[in-house]
Amino acid sequence: MSAETTDPPAADAVLAGYRKSIDNIDAALVHMLAERFRITQAVGRYKATVTLPPADPEREKQQIARLRALAEESELDPEFSEKFLRFIIDEVIRHHERARDA
Repeated sequence: MSAETTDPPAADAVLAGYRKSIDNIDAALVHMLAERFRITQAVGRYKATVTLPPADPEREKQQIARLRALAEESELDPEFSEKFLRFIIDEVIRHHERARDA
C-alpha cells in the first residue's frame, strides 16, 4: 500500500476532529436530556399525587420566552430553540398524563 492510501489527507483529519467534537456534544446532550426527563418524570408523579394538571401553559409560555432569549444571546435561531423546547414539553406532558392515569 502506498502512503497515499494509508495516511488520510489533512482535510480528513480536520473533519475527523470536528466530528469527534460533535459526537462528544451529542453524547452530552443525550445525558442532559436523560437527566431532565428523570426530573420531569418525578414532577409528573408529584403532580399526579397532588392532583395538579399535567400541563402548565403559563410555565410553558415563560420557559419558551426565556429560552428564546437565551438562544438569541447565544446566536442560535430562536425559532429552532422554540421548536426543540416544544417537542420536549409535549413529551413531558405525555409522561405526566401517563403518571396521572397510572
